[in-house]
Amino acid sequence: MILEVVSIKIHAGQSAEFKAAYLLASKVISQAKGYISHEMQRSVDVADHYLLLVKWQTRDDHVIGFRESPLFVEWRKLIGPFFASTPEVEHYEFFA
Repeated sequence: MILEVVSIKIHAGQSAEFKAAYLLASKVISQAKGYISHEMQRSVDVADHYLLLVKWQTRDDHVIGFRESPLFVEWRKLIGPFFASTPEVEHYEFFA
């Protein structure tokens, strides 16, 4: 299992709209092959900063299967306009 960790900064003052778009986008990503689960965390220290955690069966399920699919295009169309900068993405593997 792989954990995708995404640091997202959105444009100031768009938190409510971002949340609404994220709820729609959640239905999109959950259809991807290899998808297990996801959750979004909002920073209490830094305004307009979020952390998205997505569990995948394999890294390729995310990097190839999802990111190269029409589902990713739809996902990004919904939440991408809120990004103040390119999200930072890292993958972690479970070992303990």
